[in-house]
Amino acid sequence: TRQISELIEQMYGQYYTPQTVSNITSAVQKQVDEFHNRKVNNRYAVIYCDATYLNLRRDSVAKEALHVILGITLDGHKEVLEYSVYPTESASNYKDLLSRLQTRGLKDVLLFVTDGGV
Repeated sequence: TRQISELIEQMYGQYYTPQTVSNITSAVQKQVDEFHNRKVNNRYAVIYCDATYLNLRRDSVAKEALHVILGITLDGHKEVLEYSVYPTESASNYKDLLSRLQTRGLKDVLLFVTDGGV
């Protein structure tokens, strides 16, 4: 939190205490958890599965795959259904994400759209 506080001050000229950064992180984490646990529609016209590689800093900086599942409802509304970061793109990762969606209410999909990574 101290490094994030210093980075925000360098980038934006605004100082936040490490405790404030920690409080913001806790509030955002709650929203992220709610997103990943919310109910989804039981039927979608289309589900897109794809990943993009991002530079992520953990112990070092490395590219990791951000997997995203986007759904289009029967009335044409688009929504991000699920996302997660994995070291690489693979079918087993999508299986995990789709299994999570099943537990949250997904039952029927008319069309899946993927690329060669799935």
